Order: sequence, then structure tokens, then C-alpha cells
Amino acid sequence: MDMNTSYSTVSRTGLEAYLERFKKGVFLLLTNRHSLAGLILLTPIILISILAPEIATHDPTATTGPSYGAPSAEHFFGTDHLGRDIFSRVVYGGRSSLALGLSATGLAVVVGLPLGIIAGYTGGRVDEVLMRLMDTVLSIPALLLALMIVAMLGSSLVNAVIAIGVVYIPGIARIARSSTLSITEEEYITAAEARGESGMYIWFREILPNAIYPVIVEASVKIGFAILMGASLSFLGLGIQPPTPDWGYMISTSRVHIWNSIWFWFWPSLFLALTILGFNLLGDGMRDALDPNVEGSNTL
Repeated sequence: MDMNTSYSTVSRTGLEAYLERFKKGVFLLLTNRHSLAGLILLTPIILISILAPEIATHDPTATTGPSYGAPSAEHFFGTDHLGRDIFSRVVYGGRSSLALGLSATGLAVVVGLPLGIIAGYTGGRVDEVLMRLMDTVLSIPALLLALMIVAMLGSSLVNAVIAIGVVYIPGIARIARSSTLSITEEEYITAAEARGESGMYIWFREILPNAIYPVIVEASVKIGFAILMGASLSFLGLGIQPPTPDWGYMISTSRVHIWNSIWFWFWPSLFLALTILGFNLLGDGMRDALDPNVEGSNTL
């Protein structure tokens, strides 16, 4: 067999294996009890947040009723201490919380995934320097590191995204590195090296499609924790700033008025808890679907 034909066959086999694994993963994901439960929880919350301007019954920052109003036909979830409609604030607050969680996790993946691939494939001093840097970041408690970054940059949604993204970069990088170390032993990597392909080609054309699966699983779980950390920052007054509605800030404000109205803290707490639970269940389902060691578990 011609050498070039052999290399092409190996590379094509790697691509076919990737596509086959992708199709199998989607099927298992859609038939997994955990992932379906997560999707059932998340779908209405995400849709409500996206359609907030059409669904909200009042201006979320305007006084539209009495203070501490109970749920009624006009105010579905009641009103807060300033007479603002809690339903409208919860709906718009979902936008802020989801945007923060998704953006921070996306930042961690965009930075951490290439770092892990480069470290795992290159090895040597590059691997040592990058991983020691990641270990240094991991040695600092996550919330404390996020607080330090926000304190230096200032309180805003963008700075909260940067802070939480930085916190989660090391975990994503280490998972990507671990996957890369096993992938570099595959024949299609050897074939690409023999063809004289550049390091960047091998990183992003050969390794990335196969190393991304465990990163996706980790990221799906991290979204929930990122939302929770964003809520913690808002609770401490260092996250999303008023008058922008945010679940964490709403919970923080309600603690002072907890004896005046149960609805003030109940609704944002419920939506925050359901969102985090949904992403955790989705992450568990994706792990079941993409991890061959647990294939077939928790399926319908």
C-alpha cells in the first residue's frame, strides 16, 4: 500500500471514529434519565429568560405596587420592599445569571482547552510551566480568588465573568491535558506527525475534536457552579450591580426583610436552585453518555 494512502486511511479512520462517537453520545444523552431531567428543568427557565421582555408584566426596576405585596392577579409573585414586581425581576434576573454562568464557563473553555492541549502535546518545560501555573491558581480557594479579582477590577457583570472564568480555567486545562496525553498515542497522531503537519494543525485538527468530550462534560457542570458563584458575588455586593435584576442580589437584599415577606426571597432562591440542579443533572447525563465506562447506566 502506498504510504500516503496509508496515512489518509488512518486519518480518515480517526475522523470516522470521532463522528461515530458523536452520534452515539447524542443518542445516549437523549435517552439518559439525568440529562432529560436536566433539560426538563432548564428549558422553561432558559425560554422565560430569553423572552423576558415579552413575559414580564411590569418594569423590573419600577415601583408598581405596595411594599411586601402578596401574590395576586397583578403581581404573580408579589412585590418587594420597594413595591417592585418580583415576577418581572425574577424573569429578568434569569437573563443576568444565565449570561454570567454561560459566559464565565465559555471563557474558561476558550482559554483552558488550548492550554491543556498545548501542554499535553508539547510536554517538557512548556508542560511543566503551564501546569505549575494552573496548580498555583488551584491552590487559592475559588470564591476567595474571584473576590480578589473583582475587588481589583471593580464590581460589574463583565468583571464577574472574568473573575469566575479565571477560577475555572485550571480545571478545564488539566482535563484537556489528561485527554491529550492519551490521544497522542493514537495512530492518526503518528500519521499526522509523519506527514510533517505543524503543531497547530495537530492541536486543533487532530486532538481538539477528540479531547473536547470530557471538557464539555466538565463545562456543563461548571455552568451551575459559575451561576452559584456569581450569585455569591452579588450576595456580597461585588457582582451584578443594581438596578439590574439578579437572583443573587435579590436574595441578598431579601435577607434584611425576611420577616416581612416570604415571597421576597422564596422565588429567586427557587429559580436559582432549579437552574443549578438542572445543569448538574445535565452534566451527569453527559458524563454517562460520553464515558464508555458507564455506558448504558441511567438510560430509559
